[in-house]
Amino acid sequence: MLTTIGFDADDTLWQNESYFRMTQDRFLERLADHAEPDHLLERLTAAEHRNLAYYGFGVKGFTLSMIETAIEVTEGRVPASVIGELIAMGRDLLEHPLELLPHVRTTVTVLSEQFRLVLITKGDLLHQERKLAQSGLGDLFHGVEIVSDKTEATYRQAFARHGTGADQAMMVGNSLKSDVIPALQAGSWGVHVPQEQEWAFEVAPPPTTHGRFHVVRDLGQLPDLVYRLRG
Repeated sequence: MLTTIGFDADDTLWQNESYFRMTQDRFLERLADHAEPDHLLERLTAAEHRNLAYYGFGVKGFTLSMIETAIEVTEGRVPASVIGELIAMGRDLLEHPLELLPHVRTTVTVLSEQFRLVLITKGDLLHQERKLAQSGLGDLFHGVEIVSDKTEATYRQAFARHGTGADQAMMVGNSLKSDVIPALQAGSWGVHVPQEQEWAFEVAPPPTTHGRFHVVRDLGQLPDLVYRLRG
């Protein structure tokens, strides 16, 4: 029996990756005199992955990775003014207006009337709290979990705390690696909502043979799937 539905936030409920891509492009342009774009991107991506263990997911870690990369490719000669520009880019990301994705408000509102909804997201605590407040969706969620990473244990604990257990829960998100696969491992349904832009870190093969794996084109298709699975 399905009683609880978990939602990812970034790029599931609202736009996120596209803003990171725009900031990344600005970074590549600003450092173009010091390295080729492909090399810069490779160095930035490596820094991001290396720093996840220290700074976690989100804008702050991304900004520090940009600064670290700028120092590396200039061999420590990057001007303080450029560092200031990179910090400003990170601040712009934090202050960017929130834009809900299609069908989000209607779908979340409808499902909240019959199911416990839980927001399960990773990233900067203050930034995620601010985005949830701006979204106007906060009152529709039974619980909110802002976590450092998403694992099988994350979903077991979240759905036990806010629902009736992982086996009676569904997780909905744009990332196979973070939202779908670990939720399936916990015994939940996993619903993938693909987005055109996806961070390379989140790419994983789709678990197409798993009986609880489903794909929807957008959140507008989710209610029909939920009611069909509930029977």
